[in-house]
Amino acid sequence: MAFEEYKAEISLLLSQISGDPGNAHEIQMRLHTLFGTMRAEGLPVPEDLKTLEAELEESFGPAAPKT
Repeated sequence: MAFEEYKAEISLLLSQISGDPGNAHEIQMRLHTLFGTMRAEGLPVPEDLKTLEAELEESFGPAAPKT
């Protein structure tokens, strides 16, 4: 997937989390998976999104065990 496609998907997930905060944990898991895929493909995860990922982990715990 191209970096622009990742940006579009991240934007969609962020709009969903702001529109339905009750769904935040599910969206956190989807973001975690997306960031993992980006890292596996050698794409950078922007610092502000790394911060968001850390904040979501503080709120909900890790989305998945770190490998």
